[in-house]
Amino acid sequence: MGFGDLKSASGLKVLNDFLSDRSYIEGYVPSQADVAVFEAISSPPSADLCHALRWYNHIKSYRDQKNSLPGVKKPLGQYGPAGVADSTSGSAPASKDDDDDDIDLFGSDDEDDAEAARLKEERLAEYAAKKAKKPALIAKSSILLDVKPWDDETDMAKLEECVRSIQMDGLLWGQSKLVPVGYGIKKLQISCVVEDDKVGTDVLEEHITAFEDYVQSMDVAAFNKI
Repeated sequence: MGFGDLKSASGLKVLNDFLSDRSYIEGYVPSQADVAVFEAISSPPSADLCHALRWYNHIKSYRDQKNSLPGVKKPLGQYGPAGVADSTSGSAPASKDDDDDDIDLFGSDDEDDAEAARLKEERLAEYAAKKAKKPALIAKSSILLDVKPWDDETDMAKLEECVRSIQMDGLLWGQSKLVPVGYGIKKLQISCVVEDDKVGTDVLEEHITAFEDYVQSMDVAAFNKI
C-alpha cells in the first residue's frame, strides 16, 4: 500500500484518484491518517487534481485540532491503494518528542492562502457565468375576470369579442363562460395569463371598461401567481 512519492506529481495523482470516491484517507471523519498523509505533502496539489486539493484544503482547516483527531499515525505504506508502494522521501513517522521541532505544515502558508483564494475566485466566476446563461424567470399570474353588462339585452357575444380584441405583450386570453347573476342578466367570466411586469389588473380594467356600450364594470374574481 502507499501513494508512491507524495512529493511528486505522480504521487499526488495517485492520491487524487484514491480520493475521487472518498472524503478521507480512512473512515468517514478526519483522523491521524489524514494528518500523516498531509504532512508528507510538500506543497498543495495543483488545481487539476481537484479531489486531492479539496481534501488538502479541508484537512488544513483542522490545523488547530490535528493532535486531537482520532486514531494513531502509521507509516505511509499502510495507507492508500493496494499495489502501490510508498516511496516518499522522509516519510518515516516522527516521534511525539520531535513534533515541536518539525515544520508544521498546518501553519500559515502564504502560497496555500493565495492558491485557495485563486480557486475561490475561479469558482465564483464560473458560477456567475453559469447563472448569467440561465434565462431570467418571468413572473406570471393567472387571473379570472368578471365582466358585467348593462342589462339582459346586451349582446354578450359582442361583449366577449370586444374583450378578446384587447391584445398586448404579456397577455394571453383563456377560457370563458357566461354566468347568470339574476333577472335574466349574465356576466362574462373569462380567464387570462399575464406577465406581471407587463400587464396589471388596472390596465385590463381600463381597456375593458372602455367598451362602455357593452361593459358596466369589471371585477377580479380570482388572482393566482404561477
